[in-house]
Amino acid sequence: MFARTLLSLALALPAIAQAAPQTADVLIRHAVVIDVEHARAIPGQSVAIRGDAIVAVGPDAAMQAQWTAARQVEAAGRYLIPGLWDMHVHFGGGPALVEENKALLPLYIAHGITTVRDASGDLPQQVLEWRGDIAAGTLFGPRLLTSGAKIEGIKPVWKGTLEVGSEADVDAAIVQLQRDRVDFVKITDSTLKPALFLYAARAARKAGLKASGHIPMALTVEQAVDAGLASIEHLDYAFKAGSRDEAAIAADFAAGRIDRAQANQRIDASFDRPTAMAAYRDFARRGVFVTPTLNGGRILDFLDQDDHHADPYLAYIGPGLRATYAWRVERAAKATPAQIAARHQHYHDVAAVLPMLQQAGVTIIAGTDAGFLNSFNFPGIGLHQEMQLFVREGLTAPQALAAATRAGPAWFGTLDRYGAVEAGKAADLVLLDANPLQDIRATERINTVIVRGTVLDRAALDALLQQVRGQVQQWNAEAAKAAP
Repeated sequence: MFARTLLSLALALPAIAQAAPQTADVLIRHAVVIDVEHARAIPGQSVAIRGDAIVAVGPDAAMQAQWTAARQVEAAGRYLIPGLWDMHVHFGGGPALVEENKALLPLYIAHGITTVRDASGDLPQQVLEWRGDIAAGTLFGPRLLTSGAKIEGIKPVWKGTLEVGSEADVDAAIVQLQRDRVDFVKITDSTLKPALFLYAARAARKAGLKASGHIPMALTVEQAVDAGLASIEHLDYAFKAGSRDEAAIAADFAAGRIDRAQANQRIDASFDRPTAMAAYRDFARRGVFVTPTLNGGRILDFLDQDDHHADPYLAYIGPGLRATYAWRVERAAKATPAQIAARHQHYHDVAAVLPMLQQAGVTIIAGTDAGFLNSFNFPGIGLHQEMQLFVREGLTAPQALAAATRAGPAWFGTLDRYGAVEAGKAADLVLLDANPLQDIRATERINTVIVRGTVLDRAALDALLQQVRGQVQQWNAEAAKAAP
């Protein structure tokens, strides 16, 4: 009898052990999980988080029996999405504005943005340091992916560059960027020779780095893609690829027969839908993504209708950064009525390309171009405005949401870790009060942000915003005292 009892206990032990709850750090209960990939909402879900990773997702009843946690988040039927990614931001304005730029980092978190891609400004070394400090947990902010210093020509307009005038210079720049362990390469064209642009794109690809950048007018977009450009930044370049005369325009510009304004006029006049769709299908075939950055263009093109000087969000932007806005604002103010009408039309013409890209199968990336210089294009809220523009210009809400949650990880090849609310994925999550699959404006209705497993409820997010606002007030007061 005693032996049989021992045998029964032994057989029961695995079942008892299996039934014992596992311990997580955080348990989110009663959430509607948004499956962004398949555009569906899954109600009645719980999510277990341990450290910076999701360890289990499943129906509430089963998860409650299987998991326990010291910190429980009651979602109460709210909508849980992966953390948002802003795939085109800038930090800059010179060494005097390092602290003002650093103060932007909490703004991203407060708006549900858990990863940003820095597309190079003029503070590349500081951004590289921040990237390391954030990863180490000694600086609070979104996960930073950065190009480091951009590759440019000799004596370029843009600061914070690796200046190159030869292929040997490009090779040295790539070695430097590899030494900095950059996440991708940014190439711009204010003084960079077209042939060196192509060489730099090829060199980056050979080094195993993705390249992005501004395509010289003297090149066709196809030439840049052939060389290895992996993402097209700004929708204007995709619009340029739709010109049936693009090759002739590029050749005339390269030969000095036309200036930039004349080239743009010819591009506008020769845009052709069949040409564009053929180019966009080629982008899709090659895996070339497009980051439209619509919001920045919209703001600048319509400054005559809204000068933004009363924007409440200015309270979160330091005085030095606000001063960098003046350059573009003053330039826009000098436009004639005809020029204003032309830029309005240009915005609409370019924006019309967006649904064409989607139809062709191109992956569209949400990125804002927010940061210094780009007037009133605010870090944080700008990404929500970008998604809303995507919908206004022809995408569906699920497509816009995917552009801000899955396209970034797809470009970096990290969809195994990001872009979904699943076991094994990063614990970068946003809990919303409304369903973003039905109305993209729901992404602004943030209840809780979880970044690398750390829970920030609405009170904590409001405290972040107040902290930044208070710091800006202090800087404003100091600037007022220093003014003559």
